[in-house]
Amino acid sequence: MKKPVSVASLSEFGRVRLSKSFFMRDFLFSDIAAIHGLPNVPDDPDLAIAAGSRLCEDLLEPLQDRFGRLAIRSAFRSCDVNGLGSEMMNAGKAGYNCASNERNYASHIWDRKRDGMMGATACIVVPSFWDAFQEEGDWQKLAWWIHDHLPYSSLYFFPKYWAFNISWFEQPARTIHSYTSPKGCLTKPGMENHVGTHGHEWAGIEKAMNSVAAR
Repeated sequence: MKKPVSVASLSEFGRVRLSKSFFMRDFLFSDIAAIHGLPNVPDDPDLAIAAGSRLCEDLLEPLQDRFGRLAIRSAFRSCDVNGLGSEMMNAGKAGYNCASNERNYASHIWDRKRDGMMGATACIVVPSFWDAFQEEGDWQKLAWWIHDHLPYSSLYFFPKYWAFNISWFEQPARTIHSYTSPKGCLTKPGMENHVGTHGHEWAGIEKAMNSVAAR
């Protein structure tokens, strides 16, 4: 597929179905692109589709099947969009939170490989989980559930609505970090808590969420 350069070709690209519930259009909105008038489209649409499909099928669909509708905050970024976001962040501009393009290859930049491997990242919110769990540290329940059930590569959690970056990568790192309390690394390979199951950490999720939904 060629890079979309017209309304018609972008519309067609947006209609690409990545999984049973998600389409490419769901992942193309960018605040930076909207404010600065930049097209947020991939240079390599086929690679973006391939990586995005794995993200959706292996991670987002199972999450949505288990916890209900997901809200996508930020996902695909073109090199131009991410590069501007990184430049503005380094200049101290508020609201711009983008790592360098090189660090975001096979992450938010779906159409570039990293070390020869593809990957994709989306920042999402699980509204039903937030409605049920808002106490300090509650985000860890969801983090451990994902750790025990899904082939994620990395998770980064944020304070607002327990939003988090969830990444799929051909060679998963299996790391969980947080920018909310408790901050830092929750787990990574080599840590004692990384192996085994963690049902005691996420026990009661279904009961609590069903109780909130029934109110």
